[in-house]
Amino acid sequence: MSRNIGVRKNGVVMSLIKGLLFSFLLTMIFFIIFALLLTYTDLSEGYIPIVNSIIMVVSIAVGGIVISSNIMNKGWLNGAILGLLYVFIFVICGSIIFKSFNPNIYMFSKLGIGLISGAVGGMIGVNIK
Repeated sequence: MSRNIGVRKNGVVMSLIKGLLFSFLLTMIFFIIFALLLTYTDLSEGYIPIVNSIIMVVSIAVGGIVISSNIMNKGWLNGAILGLLYVFIFVICGSIIFKSFNPNIYMFSKLGIGLISGAVGGMIGVNIK
């Protein structure tokens, strides 16, 4: 019986990694498309914060769908964990690149948005047949 639980937990971890990788890949694709639009059109740089947030929400939600469609239970929880890990990894990478870590309301709002986006994506993924 305990071997079964270990296999299930391992499956959850692998699905989480798969969902995170898918989310980051999707984020990179969207960022490249947006960068090309900024470069070759008259699109203003003022749109960067809102588009960044939209890309984050969509990528996390799709990652939540991916993870929960593989696991098929507790989609909201698995998606929320994915969303938190996604934002946490981005914060860590940003801290390394910009050599500063300043927790502020912006960071906490991104964590909340990530949590909610992942949970919603997870609920959708569980219900997709």
